Amino acid sequence: MNRAFSRKKDKTWMHTPEALSKHFIPYNAKFLGSTEVEQPKGTEVVRDAVRKLKFARHIKKSEGQKIPKVELQISIYGVKILEPKTKEVQHNCQLHRISFCADDKTDKRIFTFICKDSESNKHLCYVFDSEKCAEEITLTIGQAFDLAYRKFLESGGKDVETRKQIAGLQKRIQDLETENMELKNKVQDLESQLRITQVSTPPVGSMAPKSPSTDIFDMIPFSPTSHQSSIPTRNGTQPPPVPSRSSEIKRDLFGAEPFDPFNCGAADFPPDIQSKLDEMQEGFKMGLTLEGTVFCLDPLDSRC
Repeated sequence: MNRAFSRKKDKTWMHTPEALSKHFIPYNAKFLGSTEVEQPKGTEVVRDAVRKLKFARHIKKSEGQKIPKVELQISIYGVKILEPKTKEVQHNCQLHRISFCADDKTDKRIFTFICKDSESNKHLCYVFDSEKCAEEITLTIGQAFDLAYRKFLESGGKDVETRKQIAGLQKRIQDLETENMELKNKVQDLESQLRITQVSTPPVGSMAPKSPSTDIFDMIPFSPTSHQSSIPTRNGTQPPPVPSRSSEIKRDLFGAEPFDPFNCGAADFPPDIQSKLDEMQEGFKMGLTLEGTVFCLDPLDSRC
């Protein structure tokens, strides 16, 4: 996995795996808001977003508006942003969609993360003001991401790429079987046309064909090897070929049943679930970058 715990590589995780796997870790913070960014990662990207949202909050603060308080619930299932009193979920950020997380090295209160929106597919930067626990929150998000990725692999996520290849092979087999059946039908049509031509236009100077011998009842003897030729012709033309039975459609050009190693079993996923697994694989493959940076270079802009 392409992860970069640059500043955090010498840090240990803040919580036990069970706490994040079976429960969630709550944090209280002030929510400065979210804004769209062009890139999923980058210090300058989040720095510009922090400045933009801080400026917007300064204006609202001068108008008498307060920064709303929120509760963060962090687990292996994502980062939820809730209203503290009603517990109403305002935002639900799945971990495989979070690509960048950073906190302020000098302020110790400001932290932010970039998450890809599930509906618009735009990258949104969320900015928060916590009570001097910004670094702990970013580490907790990093730990939850790491545990979620491991759980994804254990639950079969590592087979997603294999399933893609199998689906491609299955589609190729279906295309070849269809092409095989079309060629078989063309061959049958050509054989039928050739027989009709030979019967309707005999060669010049050739003798008229002898009528087949009959039995004592003036009937043509039955022959299992010439069933089609024993059928009387109409107006000197051969009758149309007997349609193939429905069971023959399931056989290839050589009379064998087509090989299908990819029967849909319990281990295969419906298309909607498969697309979600593909999305999760791509998100985890991008990885989560954790960084510590300085958001506010201007001392006058160091407070919200």
